[in-house]
Amino acid sequence: MVFSFRQNNWIRRRWLDFRNGHSTYLIFAMTFANFITIQYKLLIDKVPSMDWLFGSIWLFALVFIAIYVPLAIIIGYWHRKTQWTVEQEALFRENKVGAIMWLYMMDLIEGNVTEEDKKKMRDALLRITKGSTSLYDMNKAVSAEPTESKSNDKSGI
Repeated sequence: MVFSFRQNNWIRRRWLDFRNGHSTYLIFAMTFANFITIQYKLLIDKVPSMDWLFGSIWLFALVFIAIYVPLAIIIGYWHRKTQWTVEQEALFRENKVGAIMWLYMMDLIEGNVTEEDKKKMRDALLRITKGSTSLYDMNKAVSAEPTESKSNDKSGI
């Protein structure tokens, strides 16, 4: 069995893992520490009356984190409760694979799917479950655009 980087997308997956680990975890920790340091230098070092309250950067960091983290959690909770549905709707509208799947499901329910369409969709889904293709290769097996006979609603998603 010959290992093919292109076929398995190994390099692309490692690149994605690197970017996620880097931006989500490592850079977050570094920028947070940098943010605390900058705030200490600008607020405590420059204002002599604040120096007696926070004698060291460690004490400032503890107090800062004790205030900042709960505040960030409250703001994050608010964002999730109010903005998440908007973001999900926007992602749904951009999801070409999901649109193909929903169009197929609607055609299947309405009885507008041929045996050939069923076979193409099944083959595409089996390739996806086996990891032998990316999701966006589906439109090679299944047409991304509904035909006139299958759907009269071309308003899109």
